[in-house]
Amino acid sequence: MFGSKKDVVGIDVGASSIKLVQLQESKNGYQLKCLDRELLPPEAVVDDSIMDSSAVVMAIRDLIARNHIKSHDVATSVSGRSIIIRKISLTLMTEEELDKSIQWEAEQYIPFEISEVFLDYHILGPDPNDSGLMEVVLVAAKKDFVNEYVSVFVESGLNPVVVDIDCFAIENIYCSVYDVDALNVVAFIDMGSSGVQVNVIKDGVSVFTRDIQFGGDSYNEELQKQFGLDAQAAEKLKLGIDNGGVDTEQSLAVMQRVTDSLVQEVRRSIDFFSATFADEKVQKVYLTGGVSLAQNVVPSLAEALEIPVEVLDPFSRMQVNEKDFDLEYVKSVAPFFSVAAGLATRKVGDKL
Repeated sequence: MFGSKKDVVGIDVGASSIKLVQLQESKNGYQLKCLDRELLPPEAVVDDSIMDSSAVVMAIRDLIARNHIKSHDVATSVSGRSIIIRKISLTLMTEEELDKSIQWEAEQYIPFEISEVFLDYHILGPDPNDSGLMEVVLVAAKKDFVNEYVSVFVESGLNPVVVDIDCFAIENIYCSVYDVDALNVVAFIDMGSSGVQVNVIKDGVSVFTRDIQFGGDSYNEELQKQFGLDAQAAEKLKLGIDNGGVDTEQSLAVMQRVTDSLVQEVRRSIDFFSATFADEKVQKVYLTGGVSLAQNVVPSLAEALEIPVEVLDPFSRMQVNEKDFDLEYVKSVAPFFSVAAGLATRKVGDKL
């Protein structure tokens, strides 16, 4: 969001792990050059805030060293309550005029002191309901929050040239590798460990976002509580890797209760979008993040929303050399890497 159009390495700092993706762009599209992740200790990142910077720095350094990454230029992203995304209507003006007045305009929509935030915007176009107005997506990120992330990369010996927003990074990878002309209104639901983010795009541009404080940890906590498991065993049970001696029907019943609560929250978000944009209807939902792999999440959402639901695979339309990668492994972990892959499509000097 803040940042020669040189390639960068995409690094996504999540609540439970750090993901790295490196791509190479050619006339035939993108080729996957590197993907890897490093688990973080519990509570190193809490509610999107870095609590243990030394653990994060060590994980980033390990990823860079292990994968022999030569480039120091990286793109990363932020999300959470310190980020405000608003679609607003302003008097029709040029981009140059908006550059000069954006801080004054933003004061009316941002619940933070303007001096305490980084601001960015994207002009969507004329307001369809008023020819004298234009629609703008306004983004504000608290400086101290962004600087937390920037500092761990600097301490890792890297140069963070782009700081994006998680939901925009997912949007980037979708628009880069999917056939976006086929659908007009699409929703992305990023299901991470600590929360879920809903982002609806229309004609390739974000028009609605919402954060849900309900994520994969809710499954783990419920499984731990019901069956006396440790965190690692609960994670394996959630993903169907190892049942840990737990009765399958009982574990599925526990997870389905959590899924039902999650589905209800997502449905409220989609319903709210439909109520706000009366003439628009979400045509398809793409899921990303580790929770999208939890059992029965996809069919439960599809049934509740009554629209097609699919797990987004950022690498399915890329060149992936089977000499360099285990193709089955890449497919199995793809949902974890959507943000990092989107970041890897960015270039030095990119704007929002």
